[in-house]
Order: sequence, then C-alpha cells, then structure tokens
Amino acid sequence: MSEWQHTIAEPAVLAGRGLHSGRRTRMALRPAAPDTGVVFVRKDLDGDNEIPATFENVADVNLGTTLRNAAGAEVATVEHLMAALVGMGVDNVIVELDGPELPAVDGSAAPFAALLRRAGLRRQGAPRRSLRVLREISVELDGKRATLSPAERPILDVAIEFDAPIGRQAIVYDTLGGDFETDLAGARTFGFMSDVERLRAVKRGLGASLENTVVIEDGGVANPEGLRFSDEFARHKALDAMGDLALAGAPIMGRYSAEKPGHALNLALVRALMDDRSAWRRESAPAPAVKAAG
Repeated sequence: MSEWQHTIAEPAVLAGRGLHSGRRTRMALRPAAPDTGVVFVRKDLDGDNEIPATFENVADVNLGTTLRNAAGAEVATVEHLMAALVGMGVDNVIVELDGPELPAVDGSAAPFAALLRRAGLRRQGAPRRSLRVLREISVELDGKRATLSPAERPILDVAIEFDAPIGRQAIVYDTLGGDFETDLAGARTFGFMSDVERLRAVKRGLGASLENTVVIEDGGVANPEGLRFSDEFARHKALDAMGDLALAGAPIMGRYSAEKPGHALNLALVRALMDDRSAWRRESAPAPAVKAAG
C-alpha cells in the first residue's frame, strides 16, 4: 500500500518581516484538499491572486525563489517554507499572505517546521506520488553543475566553497531517513557584510539582520551566538535545494548532486528534468520520517 497524502490538521499563523522587502507580512496556513499541492494566495490583492507553487511559475531566482502567476501576482522567498513542507510530510496546503514576501523569521526553516508540527498532520484519501528519476539529467550555469541521477532514495549531495571562514563544506542528506528538524531545518541563510550596500542599492536585503542572517565580516562570523552547525553553510544550501526541488510538484526520487549550487541552478535542473519525459516516471512515494510531537 502506498503512503497517503497529508494536509495540516489545523490552521496556523506566523508573521514577520521579509528578508529582502523588509515588509511585515502575516502568513496563514490552511488545510487543502487532496492533489491541491501548495498554493500561495495574496490576500492583499484583488483579481487572480492564487499562485500555485510550481516550477512553471518561477519568475526570479536572484537571492531567493520568487513565484508569479499569469496575472502578475507574486510571492518571494518561498524556498524555506517549501523545504519545511517537504521535510514535515505536508503535500497539500493553502498559504495566505497579506504581503509580497514570506516572513524571514530567523533565516532558516525551523520556525516553519515548528509551525507545521503545532498544526499537526491529517492523512487524506489519496496516495502520495513521486517522480522517479530514470536516467541522469545535468545542467551547467556559470561553471557550476547540478545533476539528478537514479537512486533508491531521495538524496541531497551538496558541496560549496568560499573564502574563509566558510572554506569548503559538503553534506549528504537522506530526505527519507534523516531528521529534518534536527539535521537541516535550523541552518540559516548567510551573506557577506561587504555586499550590504550593493544589495540595498537594488532594494534587496532590506529586512536582513543578525537575527535572520549569518553575517560574514572580516573573515569571521559577526553573529554573537556563532554558528548552529560547524557546516551550517552547506546545510543551508541543501535546505534551499530541497525547497527548490519541491517546485517539481512532487517528491523527486533520485540523487541530487551539486557543486556550488544556487536557486538558478536548482530551477534549471528541475526544468531540464520535467522537460525530458523519458527521464522520469510517476510512482507511489513513501513519506519522510517525522518524529512524533512531544
């Protein structure tokens, strides 16, 4: 018997400022019917304000993933919530927003995972389906490369390399066998103090602070609390990849391998996979391991 689709058991609400817009937004999660997927709804807009979370609706991948529907309604920085939904086993949910960007909260997916845990899960009467990778698909952008290859389990294999204090870091994460809340959810977004003025000149990073970003300055970490993991930077890149890959519309059963990945590379890989119908098939999908509350 296949695993079943799940939605949240109860509505849940979270508010905070967007990482790039700096605007305060209220986010309300509501249960959704089977096969709905993830649908963002801009409650502050009239007309067509529903934005399905699919790769076809990706409009921008500059320092985050932005979705836009045909009417022009947008929602920005969706990747951390998308990763939390995958990691916590939520297939169907309506995400209502009164602003253009999801709350950054602490810059990780941990607040979203905690919100989903509090809301609880409700099993639905429809089987969960996945996309089984049948043959290798690769993309290259600006000398960076990402690959999806056949595997028995959904694996994230990520390597990054920056100047000190980051250096070279790598992580391999099993989406089914890992503990999302412990292993990945808490890894925060990061940036360099030297980039602040440039970003704010183009209206980016307006909500960034030491409360929601690991800041690199003078070859060290500026945050007084330091890092949550010794390899937090690689873990965050794996978290971003999990969220971006979720825009395929179903869990991808295969091995994702990337060197120096980013949102543009991730979404190019998703598009390459979905465009090649011979490279994948739909099948019953197991659920990720989620610890019981309490």
